[in-house]
Amino acid sequence: MQTQASSIQNLVEALRRCTERDFLARNVVRDLLRDHPVDPESLIPYLLWDRQHYTRNLIDKTPLYELIAICWEVGQASSIHNHKDQNCWMAVPIGRLLVQNYRVGHQDLAAGTCSIEPSNVVQMNVANPVAVDPAEPVHKVLNAAEFGARAVSLHVYSRPFDSCVVYSEDQHKCGEIKLHYTSEFGVRSN
Repeated sequence: MQTQASSIQNLVEALRRCTERDFLARNVVRDLLRDHPVDPESLIPYLLWDRQHYTRNLIDKTPLYELIAICWEVGQASSIHNHKDQNCWMAVPIGRLLVQNYRVGHQDLAAGTCSIEPSNVVQMNVANPVAVDPAEPVHKVLNAAEFGARAVSLHVYSRPFDSCVVYSEDQHKCGEIKLHYTSEFGVRSN
């Protein structure tokens, strides 16, 4: 049975009612995203697109979490990355996306070296939100060219963070990068 979609504001209100314990439990936020899919029309004020790179659009932020809409053109993909030891949940109210997960064999951030290998792939769509596995948090997200359509993902992070580690599978390198928002609360960032 498909649940009727509700506004992004309803999701924000539900997330703001969550406790710190809810953000530590993997299933609470995932079930919230699954049981209360977001109406794509309510997202329009938060969606900015860029043909060159996916966009990160901040919708809500508290000390406990941040909610971001990421806009993906056909064929766009993230770098392989982690979430700085924060829990992450992703839902896709528009389109579908793939999550390629990775196992880290070794990582030496000071030396900038690592070894990673692909593990499983998960497809996200309206009916299938996912929680990033804290035991294997390294992954990339992609809007596969064969899907042939734009996509939007909603990301809930258990605590806001402004940098992450990115990985190169081929070059066996890793390093920390600073993260930026394309827009904040519906207004383009400088």
